[in-house]
Amino acid sequence: MGNLFCCVQVGQSTVAIKERFGRFEDVLEPGCHCLPWFLGSQVAGHLSLRLQQLDVRCETKTKDNVFVNVVASIQYRALADKASDAFYKLTDTRKQIQAYVFDVIRASVPKLNLDDVFEQKTEIAKAVEEELEKAMSAYGYEIAQTLIVDIEPDVHVKRAMNEINAAARMRVAANEKAEAEKILQIKRAEGEAESKYLSGLGIARQRQAIVDGLRDSVLGFSVNVPGTTAKDVMDMVLVTQYFDTMKEIGAASKSSAVFIPHGPGAVRDVATQIREGLLQAAHQ
Repeated sequence: MGNLFCCVQVGQSTVAIKERFGRFEDVLEPGCHCLPWFLGSQVAGHLSLRLQQLDVRCETKTKDNVFVNVVASIQYRALADKASDAFYKLTDTRKQIQAYVFDVIRASVPKLNLDDVFEQKTEIAKAVEEELEKAMSAYGYEIAQTLIVDIEPDVHVKRAMNEINAAARMRVAANEKAEAEKILQIKRAEGEAESKYLSGLGIARQRQAIVDGLRDSVLGFSVNVPGTTAKDVMDMVLVTQYFDTMKEIGAASKSSAVFIPHGPGAVRDVATQIREGLLQAAHQ
């Protein structure tokens, strides 16, 4: 119906390319326009001025020979004042942008190791944007923004990276555990040393008390019973202690103690050893 009355409507954020007898004549802004078709005027096509997005997936290799898929997101739009260039100069805009993205990524990524690719993806995106801006401005397009949205190494490489990370964390955990066990053993040894020190003090005090008690007993017996010597008193005390010990051993039904030597004649040897020990302690 519009063609019948020579009227053409152009939508918002869109421009129309007007030709006359097959030759470019004008760019029609949004609104209603009169095109007398009988004078050779016609609309060759429409061009959207909206911001468009193209996701480009590029496979390339890093400097350390790891194949990765780099996904770049290109946001672009046609310029209204260069609509004729955008309409006539390019047959397939998306393929043209894709070719430039491939060229830049495959020239930039092989210079970097895999870890550097992840760290420098902003620089890669900037390099792609600069190259596209320089190339596409001549065709009437503006590059609004370029983003590297994803970097995907091979599945086996990702698994190996995860294993390396896990091994490093396990190594740190093992070092921490060993350090904790070292501290625990040091503290245990310090506690054991302190315990043995205190136990030694207790044994020394116990022996000193035994020596003092025996000395007092010998002196008291010698005073109360004239004519006895310290040797006689010690022999009697030791014989008494010997029989008391034998009595206690025999009274226990489940005793596992063995008194060696067990004959009464051995008391003299025991007495001699104890007496020498007491004399040595008293001398010190």
